[in-house]
Amino acid sequence: MISSMKCTASSLTCSAFSNRKIPIARPQLVTLPTINNVEQNTGLSQLCSQKPLYLSSTENLALVKRRRETECQAYEADRSRPLEINIELPGEEAAQRFKIGLYFATWWALNVVFNIYNKKVLNAFPYPWLTSTLSLAAGSLMMLVSWATRVAEVPKVNLDFWKALFPVAVAHTIGHVAATVSMSKVAVSFTHIIKSGEPAFSVLVSRFLLGEAFPMPVYLSLLPIIGGCALAAVTELNFNMIGFMGAMISNLAFVFRNIFSKKGMKGMSVSGMNYYACLSIMSLLILTPFAIAVEGPKVWIAGWQTAVSQIGPNFVW
Repeated sequence: MISSMKCTASSLTCSAFSNRKIPIARPQLVTLPTINNVEQNTGLSQLCSQKPLYLSSTENLALVKRRRETECQAYEADRSRPLEINIELPGEEAAQRFKIGLYFATWWALNVVFNIYNKKVLNAFPYPWLTSTLSLAAGSLMMLVSWATRVAEVPKVNLDFWKALFPVAVAHTIGHVAATVSMSKVAVSFTHIIKSGEPAFSVLVSRFLLGEAFPMPVYLSLLPIIGGCALAAVTELNFNMIGFMGAMISNLAFVFRNIFSKKGMKGMSVSGMNYYACLSIMSLLILTPFAIAVEGPKVWIAGWQTAVSQIGPNFVW
């Protein structure tokens, strides 16, 4: 409160100050109105520069105190975003494990059926390039129908996605064809025994080409894998070098497929099923001209007639 007081002799005497001790308050930082504000609010007529100004009380004045501020991020109601909170219920974890186990079992069972029928087809129709092309075409057609009928969500992809997918598709195509060539020359069991050495290829390629280091137990765990593949190759009765090299090339190609996929597909918001579908479609486009160049329609027609004469017109058996 700002007031104007007039000093009188009766109010300010020496005896008044001599009998009482006035405590001197510690100086505090007080916010006072500026002259400009006072001029605007009260006018110059109310101020007298010849009369002193006194503070009658500091109770109603705001004291400025510096406080430690905590910075936080907030969002308005219309600009809110979902919170990433993972709350696991007691039975949810068990259900998730069962779901993953069911996926593994389904994949394993379908893989067994695929290998058996693939080997039967190759025994009757020994043209692995066409067989590989048809398997990719069947998978691509199924996904195109699923997208058209809205059974599966259509992926939102752009040109950058296809550019990043191209080296992955090249490696996938080589690995797929090499595995099929291997199965056309040797037993399915032998092909998959050799293909079980893919983890060893993954570690070796990552170590010598990418410079990634692994702990010693990882290298030691590769010894049984390499030893088992070597033992199977030595003791195989119907050993074929083309079949063996096809399985080895397939291992190496799939390792590079995984590396290219890990490096090039970061940040791509595509589901696993749609990603594999796009990979199959691009692999089909890459493989088709090579299959025509290597085998050709004339060879396929002759092989089809031979297969029909041997087993009859049975497409599923």
